[in-house]
Amino acid sequence: MRRSKAGGSLKKLRLLLAATVALSVVLSGCSSGEADKSSTAAEDKGGSLKVEIFDRGNTPQGYTITDSYLTRYAKENFGKPNNIDLTYVPVQRSEEVTKLNVLMASGGDVPDIVFTYDSGTFERYAEQGGLTDLTPLLDEYGPNLKKFLGEDTLSYGQVEGKQFAIPGKRTILGKYSSFIRQDWLDTLKMPVPQTTDELYNTLKAFKEKDPGKTGGKAVPMGMTMEPGQYDPLLWSFVKPVTDEQKYTLTQKLGSRDYPTLLPGFKDGVRFLNKLYNENLISKDFGLDKDKKQLTQDIQSGNTGFFSDDYDNIFYNDAAYSNLLANQPKAKLTPIDPYTNSESKHAKPEFASNGLYIMVPKSSEHAIEAIKYLDWMSSEKVLRDMQNGVEGENYTLKDGIPVAKENPTQEAQDRIYNQGDVVIIANGKIAGDDNKNKEAFIMAMPPQFQEDVRKAMDISNTDTVPPVKFDHPIKSESKYSNSLLDKFDEMVVKSVMAPPAQFDAVYDASLKDYMVSGGQAILDERTEAYKAMTGK
Repeated sequence: MRRSKAGGSLKKLRLLLAATVALSVVLSGCSSGEADKSSTAAEDKGGSLKVEIFDRGNTPQGYTITDSYLTRYAKENFGKPNNIDLTYVPVQRSEEVTKLNVLMASGGDVPDIVFTYDSGTFERYAEQGGLTDLTPLLDEYGPNLKKFLGEDTLSYGQVEGKQFAIPGKRTILGKYSSFIRQDWLDTLKMPVPQTTDELYNTLKAFKEKDPGKTGGKAVPMGMTMEPGQYDPLLWSFVKPVTDEQKYTLTQKLGSRDYPTLLPGFKDGVRFLNKLYNENLISKDFGLDKDKKQLTQDIQSGNTGFFSDDYDNIFYNDAAYSNLLANQPKAKLTPIDPYTNSESKHAKPEFASNGLYIMVPKSSEHAIEAIKYLDWMSSEKVLRDMQNGVEGENYTLKDGIPVAKENPTQEAQDRIYNQGDVVIIANGKIAGDDNKNKEAFIMAMPPQFQEDVRKAMDISNTDTVPPVKFDHPIKSESKYSNSLLDKFDEMVVKSVMAPPAQFDAVYDASLKDYMVSGGQAILDERTEAYKAMTGK
């Protein structure tokens, strides 16, 4: 899910610049009128539709990423009745933004439906005129879609009052939970840590006493440069912001709302430096770009504590089930130990939107695209595509799909990537918010459902919502991708520095970060926030 570092960052930046230039050339030759006319003609004759699909390299045997149970379901139930030739275009998830830029720059080869999680990428395309204005099409061809998403979610895809993206609906806004080896605590007769200080003492005990009998391989705290690992820790050090200081929330830089300049952030990085120099976190955390080493350490039984997206470890064939296969008596307990100066467990939450689903200006099939998304928003389609076959994948309890306890491999495989196909929804859909949460829990392996519930509750505790601006921050669109790499570089260098050199390394890295676009974003966000709120 992450981007490459160091030399790869320069290469990616060059690709991005080249793609942006090429995109500008393509856009200059397109007009919305042409797209609308072509769509109308296509509607009369049926037509075709090409849809992007993420390829995560985990397709089960017997399927391909473009030919699976779910793609066949869509072709049979949407494509055939509407006389639309529906095809899917795979994009590697790890190369999402870079590949999308190349596709957009290609003009004629770009799919009719593309998407990204990155707000800066969406805003850049909208500003450059690269996207179809979907406002009138949504009114005419997407009544169910509009009702399903609601005004708040739809607003995330609007620029200057025009609907340039269809945002996916995020049903659960919580992000993170932490997890600890309960059996290690039991062996040491130690309680579950409730504060950051208690956690530190627990990590030291894991290192010194090796309750997991790892033979010196114990990793007290698993760490990577993925947000799921460092965000809960760093946010807990950010000092609470008073109402009078609320404008400083605009200092959160980058597309993932890093609180880089908020008071206390440096203290969080300093704490990580302390853990690193005392051998309490993963030594190669800065190189673990895809969490492979962390996952291996967890399922091998070497990791005592870690933070992550609250649901990641609980899926079939994920880290927890593989840990139990190796160590049947192991137990992971969801916990929320990081505490700030107010004794709260501060952590960021998601906005109500998921993917930004877009139709390129060059597409001749905008009507078909909206029809496809509208079809997908129906209750029956959502249930079928998210949950599989009733009686084989799930049973219904009070209208909520409940995962079968021992589904066949065939049943599991048919919905292995439902989250990447059902692009209008991020999370299970079963009705109201409570039913959606319950549906998500009930879809998880039964042996983990109570832990999922606890982890979900933790993810929604003391959360900090993102700031939503009235219009795109242009400097963020320009610099956000490169600043993500600068952020990683700053944290990794600072954490790995000898304690006596921490301040010098951190301050130098932050200065580089600011002159590389951070100051421009800070200035524009601050002015935009003042204009929006009058503060």
